[in-house]
Amino acid sequence: MNYPNRLGVSLPQRVAVVRALRGLGDLLCVVPALRALRSALPAAQITLIGLPWARTFVDRFDQYLDEFIEFPGYPGIPECPPLVQELPQFLAHIQQQPFDLALQMHGSGIVSNPFTVMLGATINAGFFLPGQYCPDLDRFLPYPNQEPEVRRHLRLMEFLGIPLQGEVLEFPLHIADWRSLQTLNQVSDLQPGEYICVHPGAYDPARRWSPQQFAKVADALSAWGLQVVLTGSGAEVELVAEVAKLMRWPTLNLAGQTSLGALAALLQQARLLICNDTGVSHLAAALCVPSVVVLLASNTSSEANRWVPLNRQRHRVVDGLARTALAEVLAQVELLQDEGTHAA
Repeated sequence: MNYPNRLGVSLPQRVAVVRALRGLGDLLCVVPALRALRSALPAAQITLIGLPWARTFVDRFDQYLDEFIEFPGYPGIPECPPLVQELPQFLAHIQQQPFDLALQMHGSGIVSNPFTVMLGATINAGFFLPGQYCPDLDRFLPYPNQEPEVRRHLRLMEFLGIPLQGEVLEFPLHIADWRSLQTLNQVSDLQPGEYICVHPGAYDPARRWSPQQFAKVADALSAWGLQVVLTGSGAEVELVAEVAKLMRWPTLNLAGQTSLGALAALLQQARLLICNDTGVSHLAAALCVPSVVVLLASNTSSEANRWVPLNRQRHRVVDGLARTALAEVLAQVELLQDEGTHAA
């Protein structure tokens, strides 16, 4: 479907993208939209307004993003407690040199639309829920609830008249990432393509398959003669240690020892990844590394459609609530290995 150009005759030169979400996957899923935006506005200064951790994301994706502004919080947006005393000063500062375009890419817009409008941009665009506040009917798209997260934001680009540049994810790897990985003595014996990463953590505990199940999977892989590497963030060290303790086979536990870049470098050379429905699954998708994603959700079909990687040939989804989940994870590992889906 061809949409008209909704950005006006004079292309915006200063663009703000509002997406103050806490997860790596939340930002990786908008990379295809950012890629389209940059292609359409090659000379624009594009600024991400996000949570503090996203500064490193802007640094890594400097081909699409030029600047980072820390989100000050706003009443009703739960990701960041609002600093209400500082909000007027923040908005006044932003409004002194207003953006030409502010894109609300932070959910359906019930709360984030008022914040976006208060940035004072010449043009506002984004999503809205029918029946709720819509700043501009010509530039706000009804929130596509049934679309996968990646495609939701691509639909917004299309709606605004911005040509798409594909829907694949990206994660640029730098020399510093490989150097950071090599500082870990334990990885020197790992052979590319001969180990499997098992990532039992997730920011939301409701998305975590049990440590007992992950330990059983890891033991089965070890019994097949595969090297298992356990990974996790600093906040997941105890959880991953529990998995290692439950295992009967020795394993390499790197939880809490890798930066994001080092984790990506490690994953880049893995045979495949086994994980929960969390950010690392999107990292695997961006690196074209096959994965088995264990999904724990009350509405598995709807949740899977939104968040798991789009390529279901390379990334297999298993219902973690099913009685046969353990056997299904191992079956999908075997299929992925047989099919050799590591190629892009």
